Amino acid sequence: MSKVSAIVFHEHGAPATVACCEEVELPDFGPGDALVEVVAAPINPADLNVIEGKYPIRPALPGTPGVEGAAIVRELGRDVSGLAIGDLVLLPHGLGSWREAAVIPASQLIRVPEGISPVQAAMLKINPATALRMLRDFAPLECGDWVVQNAANSGVGRAVIEIARDCGYRTVNVVRRAELVAQLQEAGGDVVLVEGDSLKDEIAEAVRDAPLRLALNAVGGESALRLANAVSEGGTLVTYGAMSRQPVRAPNGLLIFRDVRFWGFWVSRWYAQASAAESGAMFEELFASAKHGLFNPPIARTYRLQEAAAALTHAAEGSRAGKILFAPSGESARAR
Repeated sequence: MSKVSAIVFHEHGAPATVACCEEVELPDFGPGDALVEVVAAPINPADLNVIEGKYPIRPALPGTPGVEGAAIVRELGRDVSGLAIGDLVLLPHGLGSWREAAVIPASQLIRVPEGISPVQAAMLKINPATALRMLRDFAPLECGDWVVQNAANSGVGRAVIEIARDCGYRTVNVVRRAELVAQLQEAGGDVVLVEGDSLKDEIAEAVRDAPLRLALNAVGGESALRLANAVSEGGTLVTYGAMSRQPVRAPNGLLIFRDVRFWGFWVSRWYAQASAAESGAMFEELFASAKHGLFNPPIARTYRLQEAAAALTHAAEGSRAGKILFAPSGESARAR
């Protein structure tokens, strides 16, 4: 296999316009390498931003997008240990996962234990990892504590609900559409509220004035300010997205008199700074949670690489029913 199909973009612009399926050369296979067949690769908002040229990391052009995905090991170099033909693995950052196959240094692959489907595995590295790190690293939460978040129907938002419930935390989940309330309640959200000017009072009533130490913001603008106003004195607002494309405002009173802390989180930076032990420990926890039934977000549709324009158009829709994925290997992405 010297050439494989991949999604490629030669210039920045509207994803459905500038990205298309092409044939690309596989690099030479070395003694420490693995040949992997990609079975599932999600389309994340950051992937669209990369193609648009709006993301802090810009790959050299022409480039292949896709920050995460799952693959099956098909061939191993003679110096590789710890992996076997047929293993399911997570793909590394920077590869560009929207491709049929890849030759990768085996040391960069993360083996997925039995009991986790390829589709589930393909979506572990960004959203659940972001949710876990934000719940762990910014505020000292205890069983019974409340966490508030906006964009609660997003991939990260749903993972926050699942992890928080598993840890004994309670969640206030803010959405923009009333039809999402019942869905998130069914998914385990303790309180689900619709975004609006009275949100601060609604949150206070929902938690009955219990301490609210942590707020997670993926929207920015007025929505972020409402969350910041809702947290307790000394509380923390963590921003990990900017769906409204409006800046986060930090009023003087919140900083001086209520000691509210404003932080940002970017999971790519966490991966770059984490030690192998820290990263390994996190994946062990994520794998264990996945095997117990967590992290199965709704899937709106899977597409072949040759359907790039349709897939990217669908992924850009704000009201779609779930995640969009590429399944380069077809049926093999659905079962292990």
